Amino acid sequence: MAQGAYHIGMDHSAPLAVTSADIDAAARVLAPHAVRTPLLSSPAIDAMTRARVLFKPEVLQRTGSFKFRGAFNKMSAIPEAARGGGVVAFSSGNHAQGVAAAAQLLGMRATIVMPADAPLAKRERTKAYGAEVVLYDRLREDREAIARTLASKHGATLVPPYDDPEIIAGQGTIGREIAEDLQALGVAPDIVVAPASGGGLVAGIAVAVKARYPHAAVMTAEPAGFDDHARSFRAGRREAHDGKSQTICDALMAPIPGEITFAINRALGVQGLVASDDEVGVAVGAAFRELKLVVEPGGAVALAALLAERMDARGKTIVIVLSGGNVDADLYARLIV
Repeated sequence: MAQGAYHIGMDHSAPLAVTSADIDAAARVLAPHAVRTPLLSSPAIDAMTRARVLFKPEVLQRTGSFKFRGAFNKMSAIPEAARGGGVVAFSSGNHAQGVAAAAQLLGMRATIVMPADAPLAKRERTKAYGAEVVLYDRLREDREAIARTLASKHGATLVPPYDDPEIIAGQGTIGREIAEDLQALGVAPDIVVAPASGGGLVAGIAVAVKARYPHAAVMTAEPAGFDDHARSFRAGRREAHDGKSQTICDALMAPIPGEITFAINRALGVQGLVASDDEVGVAVGAAFRELKLVVEPGGAVALAALLAERMDARGKTIVIVLSGGNVDADLYARLIV
């Protein structure tokens, strides 16, 4: 078990909602459109951690985050007869951009419900893909209720951010690529860590990685105070975070793990790690200096957990997913100094 990690035992009592075959199918759908991001290494970070660390830079993905994968896979499955109503999604920014870009490629109308305090860069980029943005108050309004009302009004299809099998399968193509590239290198992973909000990214990765490397540990990484996965793994059931604190990881503020995502992660024995905002800031700077990559705070939390020694990494092969790079310039400038 990783140092400081919370986990739950593997549960094989029920079939998974997403299988490796579903992820293979998603890979075929995405192949003409998504970027197959590489695995990168850094001798400096290897030396810091005394591990072999490989990075999956979804900051290089279309729209600057992994979210395009799940959105495009989900929306490609919408029947032609239903596409005229368009799609509605709710998101703090990265899923918003993924849905907007997928809608643009598929010739569909998109309406995105976004918090009024979402980073300006994410709001503007979402609009630039042609989506209509509807703002809401994160503290006083229910974004999912707003989105469902809009979808009903316009006859649109709701595209959820994580708790959906087609979304999870799309995100799982990241794990599939990691496994394929590791196999080509002749390397087996000891630990794979990815940021978690609703859990769709980690659930998809866990299915794909464990299909090929069943003994690899898969872990969520979350900001302190928004550690609903770590809390849920410790309790053995879904638990919300307290929601009372603030975080620079605006992409990782979902209140509770998804029902489908948690069931998958529970079945596959996923573990949970937590990093503070200060540690995340250090990781953003390290990615800038050592990898020459722009990584947003929420996208850097897995690296933060590694650098803060939240796992037993020494002598092991670790894969870190850098999930997104959509960050306001002023915040980024403060973090990399």
